[in-house]
Amino acid sequence: MTRSPLWASAFRPFYLLGSAYAPLLAAAWLAAWFGLLPTPGGMPLKLLHGHEFIFGFATAIILGIVVTALPSWAGTDEVHSARLALLVALWVAGRVAFWASPWLPAPLPALVDGLLYPAVMGMLAPQLLRVKNRLYLLLLPILFVLFVANLLYYQAAAQGNAGVAALALRAAIWAIVVLYVLKGGVLAPIFTGNALREKGRGEQAPFLMGLEAAALAALLLLAGCDLAGAPQLWTGAAALACTLLYGWRSLRWQGWRVADAPLLLTMHLGFAWLLLAFALKAAAELTGALPEAAWLHAFTVGSLGLMMLGLMTRVSLRHTGRPPVVPRAMLVAYGAMFLAAVLRVAAGVGAQHTALIGLATLLWAAAFMLYFMHFAAILLSPSLPRAAPRS
Repeated sequence: MTRSPLWASAFRPFYLLGSAYAPLLAAAWLAAWFGLLPTPGGMPLKLLHGHEFIFGFATAIILGIVVTALPSWAGTDEVHSARLALLVALWVAGRVAFWASPWLPAPLPALVDGLLYPAVMGMLAPQLLRVKNRLYLLLLPILFVLFVANLLYYQAAAQGNAGVAALALRAAIWAIVVLYVLKGGVLAPIFTGNALREKGRGEQAPFLMGLEAAALAALLLLAGCDLAGAPQLWTGAAALACTLLYGWRSLRWQGWRVADAPLLLTMHLGFAWLLLAFALKAAAELTGALPEAAWLHAFTVGSLGLMMLGLMTRVSLRHTGRPPVVPRAMLVAYGAMFLAAVLRVAAGVGAQHTALIGLATLLWAAAFMLYFMHFAAILLSPSLPRAAPRS
């Protein structure tokens, strides 16, 4: 196993599995939506879909990104070989347990699917505790929230409590949003600054700790208000504060100056969709003119989808020794994801048009299928003989 390229770094198996699972998940959801496939458990279809989007698909891609990046950025040891194979096996076992849950005793799916996060935390915590930059420790509570949310979902599902299950999934989404702004808020300005200098277009925006702290505080306040069912005025005000603070934060990075670099454009478009998500949340809470859930698809499809595809492409190219030239297939994938987000948000804001939702789902799945088709062989092959750069 130690000689197999697949187990050399976390991005290889997790990107491979995540991108393969995405179209399968979309196909299963569409089949169940049209009544062609029975659904596991007694939860509403949207909650079953939400669980596997978060704890199946998104978890695979997030682990591939984070666990791969830590050795370069934090100086931790690489998780590879047997330890990496264990994490992958736990992810696969969790997916099997979820889909087989109607035929398993109630505690078993939760126990099996709940093992992955403690395993990740157990591997990373001792290393992160030795890192000088204590901000990396923020990863641990985020993983813990995901762990608790997953268990809470299964408990609610066993009791037939859709309300608590939905709350658990929303807590997990907010944990991902926090991770998104923390990690993306480091990578986007650094990568953009490097490109600005290379192209002679300027310098990286200086880091403003006050702005970063205020933006994170506003986000945590928004998440708390949303999860606690606070008055709409409070939640809407927090969402508006997030829109303004993260808008200021994003503008400082000068993403428009590197719009001709696709790998950077996807990151900045991802943050633009995040701003739209906050704005939609604010409008829904303060005016009631929009469905409250509209922000959710702006984030999950537009923001998270584009950021994932961009980082997956960058990491897959650079960490296998290939030049950072975006394949044409991935340009198509980026366009498909952007259009999927537009259609899904439009369908949610409008009359829940069935055709738009179905088309958005197919485009979302196609984007990750294109990644799989182009990069599967690369992920399974040895890296080219080049110095490994930063993730």
